[in-house]
Amino acid sequence: MEKSNQNLRDRLKGINVYLIGMMGAGKTSVGRLLAQHLDYHFFDTDAVIEQVAKKSINEIFASDGEESFRKLESQVLSELSAYTKLAIATGGGIILKRENWSYLQHGLVVWLDVPVELLVARLQNDTTRPLLKNADIATEFPKRFEQRKPLYAQADLHITVGEGQTPEQIATQVIEAIPAVLKPKPDNNGQ
Repeated sequence: MEKSNQNLRDRLKGINVYLIGMMGAGKTSVGRLLAQHLDYHFFDTDAVIEQVAKKSINEIFASDGEESFRKLESQVLSELSAYTKLAIATGGGIILKRENWSYLQHGLVVWLDVPVELLVARLQNDTTRPLLKNADIATEFPKRFEQRKPLYAQADLHITVGEGQTPEQIATQVIEAIPAVLKPKPDNNGQ
């Protein structure tokens, strides 16, 4: 697989790969693996936001509110998009601001589409996500997903994730799908 990964790296020409999708979709786990396969660096926008703000996402939401978090998120995305050869796991709501699409579209955008029932099961007991606090996840989450779905659908690649798939299997699925959305390589005559 190493030779095919080298060919894929050559065809990507260093453009960043952005993973989008709902919280709990596995963007961080899959992003780390993609970075390894592509010999890219990996960043998680939420982790970078926490480093910049010197507080957790929960603390940002509690003390400064969601709007302040979204501004930081856009700032971090802007700065990361200035680099190349990055695999970037984004927050589930990054697609909500039009400004963020201007950064995402400079790279390859991959939507990890996980069935909402599976996401609800994964997140049922998760207390680390501020948007799930004090929410009835079984009713709130499907609504949020339906609102975001048209935005996620603007991705270059739509990867449907099935129950029981490992992050490694999903990363392989992404790698195998990327060539289909890249411009074809010119033939030996330069065409």
